[in-house]
Amino acid sequence: MISLKKYLDRETDQPVASEADPGELLVATLKSYRSALLAIGESGVRASPAVGSELQHNLSSVENRLSSNPTPALMRESERQVEEHLQEWAGHTANYFKAKANEVKELLIVLARTAESLGERDQRYANHLSQFTSRLQAIADLEDLTQVRASLVQRATELKTYVDRMEEDSHQSIAQLRVEVSTYETKLKVAEELALRDVLTGLANRRNVEERIEWRIANRKMFCVVILDLNRFKLVNDMYGHLAGDSLLKQFSQELRANLRSTDLVGRWSGDEFIALLDCDLETAKAQIARMRQWVFGEYTLQLSPDAGKAKVTVDAAVGVAECKPGDTIQAVIERADAAMYKEKKLGAKATRDVNRR
Repeated sequence: MISLKKYLDRETDQPVASEADPGELLVATLKSYRSALLAIGESGVRASPAVGSELQHNLSSVENRLSSNPTPALMRESERQVEEHLQEWAGHTANYFKAKANEVKELLIVLARTAESLGERDQRYANHLSQFTSRLQAIADLEDLTQVRASLVQRATELKTYVDRMEEDSHQSIAQLRVEVSTYETKLKVAEELALRDVLTGLANRRNVEERIEWRIANRKMFCVVILDLNRFKLVNDMYGHLAGDSLLKQFSQELRANLRSTDLVGRWSGDEFIALLDCDLETAKAQIARMRQWVFGEYTLQLSPDAGKAKVTVDAAVGVAECKPGDTIQAVIERADAAMYKEKKLGAKATRDVNRR
């Protein structure tokens, strides 16, 4: 048995693990926290596309504010904002699914009422036919042939009346059911359309755009993907607030949609990023982008609070375009467009730094 002293001596000889550098640990923790915010936003969109885009936008804004020179006060404020955004998203999601459940309940109630009315109608006519059968049996007890004949004619008339009424009731019930089903089909189509739209801008959301790209690839359509990332959008939020930033996103969305062809799809990709699917080759797409730079980029007016009045801001964006090639996957064509966009953004940032040095 090893003595306690020898045991302690042996433990003393063991090398002591070096402690982690606090600075490196802080950087890694902040990086993980920012990545978690983006992952939560992405998961919110996947869980509920109809209401998840707003959460993704809000958390992306928080993550952007932490990208440079974070302070303890900023970290505490981000904690409060994240909690507030998650609570707001939870409320909107609960209300959204509650509304969907109510629509299904209404449709089931209509079907139940229709089935109930048909059952009541059949029971009513069953009673009439039972009485009719009894009267037919009573005829057998008549001895006067004239009375028998007259009773048979009367019963035959009654039977025809019952059949005509049942047929008319059936037509009315079926027509009413068709109207009810058509109404709820329309409601469900509207709900499905809303689920594919970005809540803030009304453009196609990420899920919708991805489905359209996959359809074009599956059907071997010629198209280009254009990704736009607004420049200096964070400054607008910092200077004028998120309501002004949201107003700018809405205005930019409307101008972007208005200056592209009706056959092209325009969507909000995430935060201040937009995406367009142009059904054309690369050269035609570049001409469309040139038109976009001329008519969509420029000065926008923001309505601030009543006391603050209005503000004018100049808006442009880094743009990347990629043409879908045979054998491309959705990831491949988007990555090329994204890489082209980031390349332009870096060149723009370098040009700005060079001007500032002069």
